[in-house]
Amino acid sequence: MKKLSTIFFVLCMVLTANAGDYAKYYQNLPVEMKQVADFDIPDNTVSLTDFGGVGDGVTLNTEAFRKAISALTKKGGGRLIVPQGVWLTGPIVMKDNIDLHIERNAIVMMSPDKSLFLDKEGKSSRCEPGIKASKRKNIAITGEGIVDGNGAQWRPVKRGKVSDTEWKRFLAIGGVERQNGQLWYPWDVKAGFPNIEETPEAQEKRRQDLVRFTDCENVLIEGVTFQNSPRFHVHPCNSRNVIIDGITVRCPWNAQNGDAIDISDCHQVLIVNSIVDAGDDGLCMKSGKTKPTALVNGCEDIMIQDNTVFHAHGGFVIGSEDITGMKRIVVRQCRFSGTDTGLRFKSGIGRGGKTEAIHISDIVMNDIADEAIVIQCDYVDRPAGHDASKEKKAEKLELVPEFTDININNVVCYGAATAIKAKGIEGLNCIHGISISNSTFSYIQEGVDIDAATAEVKLENVRTEKISCQK
Repeated sequence: MKKLSTIFFVLCMVLTANAGDYAKYYQNLPVEMKQVADFDIPDNTVSLTDFGGVGDGVTLNTEAFRKAISALTKKGGGRLIVPQGVWLTGPIVMKDNIDLHIERNAIVMMSPDKSLFLDKEGKSSRCEPGIKASKRKNIAITGEGIVDGNGAQWRPVKRGKVSDTEWKRFLAIGGVERQNGQLWYPWDVKAGFPNIEETPEAQEKRRQDLVRFTDCENVLIEGVTFQNSPRFHVHPCNSRNVIIDGITVRCPWNAQNGDAIDISDCHQVLIVNSIVDAGDDGLCMKSGKTKPTALVNGCEDIMIQDNTVFHAHGGFVIGSEDITGMKRIVVRQCRFSGTDTGLRFKSGIGRGGKTEAIHISDIVMNDIADEAIVIQCDYVDRPAGHDASKEKKAEKLELVPEFTDININNVVCYGAATAIKAKGIEGLNCIHGISISNSTFSYIQEGVDIDAATAEVKLENVRTEKISCQK
């Protein structure tokens, strides 16, 4: 980042120095890959208060954000300072060459009024994300503040995932119970904000991400805490040159679809020094069907290093959609503590694609509820309210998953229910060319559960040892 003003000179010099350090993450690579590149944002600076913003947690600041970003855009871009305060707002729309800088003692709070997030143009079945950008260049969210998605006003809750005390708290909000009291929706909430659909189930399908950037080039997300999203938290899609450095993502462990960092069809991505404690997948790679007009398709050239994942359904995850494919992904020097699974590769017929050159090394794990490493090809998405009795088997053998060329080395795991599990699909070559080496797993229930008929997984210098349950 360039010098923005005398006040921020020292800070910007630090940012510039850090940017120059990105190359250090690409040393001793197991595969040749394209690196991320630093980019500049013009040295214009404004404060949200200059445009009528009031950080009292009551005043709505949607218009202040819009005016400030518009004013910076007219100058060619710059940094929007969000100072100390609680800044209630509707959706924030990013433009080219904008750095949304949230200071340490600032909280950007998404309004509980769902109607503010309706897509005014009616192009999307979901609501607007909390912070969004589409087809933009050189955009950043930086600082040490917090962005809170107010997700409890949006998410359904499964009765089996909360205590009696927590359940009573949800009922106190208002809402409605379904499935004989096993599912709660935030409907007719006592705060008085209007519903935006005719039924709780239809309204639930409107939930959107906290941060979603689509078809963008040159993205920096640094230092900020993102929490309590209605759905996914940080979600770049079909974008190129994305840097995620030193962020924290957190939400309740049982938050429905509370994915932390999802990378969907992006090229040249760096995720480092970040902390995750979330309700669904932690660091997740996804790839949908090819979009002819998208900036990029598929996941390629992704470096993930020096991250910590506490609760999540998986520490590092590929899937469930990997249709357009995954190439050249390196994951190393990460720690997973308390995740449901450690390394998770999941897909199913109709969602599958091919992986290539996936290299994972120097991973430590403990307190893993299920598998330390799992590869599955029968994944089915079961959202809240899903009726399993109405599931249909895929009619055609198309978009079949192919997990191959995955190389896992130097993993140490203490306390997984199962060390390694892999199962493909009978008659299809879905899992092959997988290697796990120089690793140690202590497990509670089962060591190695590999279906030899459907999964080809090579183990070399892998030690598994059963331990007693510590809980």
